Parts: sequence; structure tokens; C-alpha cells
Amino acid sequence: MGDIESDFDKGLLDYLGQYVTDHKKKVIEEVLAKRTRHFTVVLEDIYKPHNASAVIRTCDCFGIQDLHVIEKTNAYKINPYVTRGASQWVDLHKYYNPEGSSVDMCFDQLRGQGYKILGTSPNANSIPISELKADEKIALVFGNEHEGISSEVQGKVDGLVHIPMLGFTESFNISVSASIFLFDLVQKTQKLDIPDFHLREDEKNLLRLKWYRSIVKRSDLHEKMYLENLKGN
Repeated sequence: MGDIESDFDKGLLDYLGQYVTDHKKKVIEEVLAKRTRHFTVVLEDIYKPHNASAVIRTCDCFGIQDLHVIEKTNAYKINPYVTRGASQWVDLHKYYNPEGSSVDMCFDQLRGQGYKILGTSPNANSIPISELKADEKIALVFGNEHEGISSEVQGKVDGLVHIPMLGFTESFNISVSASIFLFDLVQKTQKLDIPDFHLREDEKNLLRLKWYRSIVKRSDLHEKMYLENLKGN
């Protein structure tokens, strides 16, 4: 993740904190205590923005901090009516490489952070969700609404996993699938003692500052005033 603490200004956090109510601070601390990067979600070339936006809400609900979006032919735009504000709490990472592979761009980043990358697919080589282990860092890749994950993704993931279906329909929509997978993984972690499952304190500090900025009205003006006061001193 690099030296993220160097990007953190404790003085600015305290300054903005004057304009955040004690209740909101308490809620932020409760959420931060449960936030994780042990699991993450990847969306590949999603056609329908409302489906991808629903996944942002799902990630927030299950305490997942990051959502990765691979853009090929489709640029992702947040639908605020679907996210219901969740987009300000989840970090969205986009990958677009017109001269190369957006998939490689994303996967290289994730593997550099220690993730095992699993594609969601009913392929014959896919394991059922019941066999999915939660004790390692996992990035789950969901394909678009029409074709699922691409052949490129299938050839580059570390494995495939699926939700067994009992009816005529072959799959759930993306947001429902993501909800089922994340619920299963988070439940499994309750029985495990996973080191560093939750965010480090330096990661929490950056999120506190980011969230304070999003909560405080005209935080840009407050920040400008804070910096001017620093120069004056």
C-alpha cells in the first residue's frame, strides 16, 4: 500500500472533527473497527450501472473497503439512487488500458497486495461456494450481465467458484451473487482467527480524514482555512 501514513494530516483531522457530531464520530469508529481489505470484489466490464452500484452498497454492508472495476467497452458510472450514499464510504478503483490489458492492470495490482483471485463461473472446473476458504486474501471477480467473466479472465484467475443453482435459472444477478459470496465469507471468518483481518490504524486514519471531508459541508473551504492558519503560524 506504500507509505500511506505520509499522506495523513492529524491536525487537519482534528480541525475538521470540530464540525462532526459526536454521534457521527461514534458511528464512524464502529464501522472502522469492522472494516476489512481481506476480501475484495472485482467487476469486469459491467453494462448496467445500477447493478454495479448495487454491489457498492453490498460491499459497504459487509464491511468491504475496496471495489475494483475493470473497464473495457463499458465505462462505469455510479448511480447515486442505487448506492444510497454508499459510494462515499467504499474506495472505488478503476482500470482502463486502451493499449493493453485492463485485466492484467487490475490483477497485477491485486496480486501485488497478496490476493488470490477467483472468478465466479458455473464452469465445470469451478468449486462450489461451500468449498471456498476464508483464511486467505480473496478477490472475487464478477463478469457482466450477459456473458459472465470473459475468457481472458478465466485464463488468468487462480481458480473458479460458483453458487450451486437448484432451479431453471443459471445465475443470480451480480449484486445478489456478490451478497451471497460476501455473506458466506464473512460468516466463515467468525470461526477463524485471521491476523490483520481488519484495517491497520494508519489505514483507518486515512479513511477518517476522507470521511470527515465528505461529511463536513464545504470541507474544502475549512481545509483552505486550516492550511492558511498553518502558514500564518
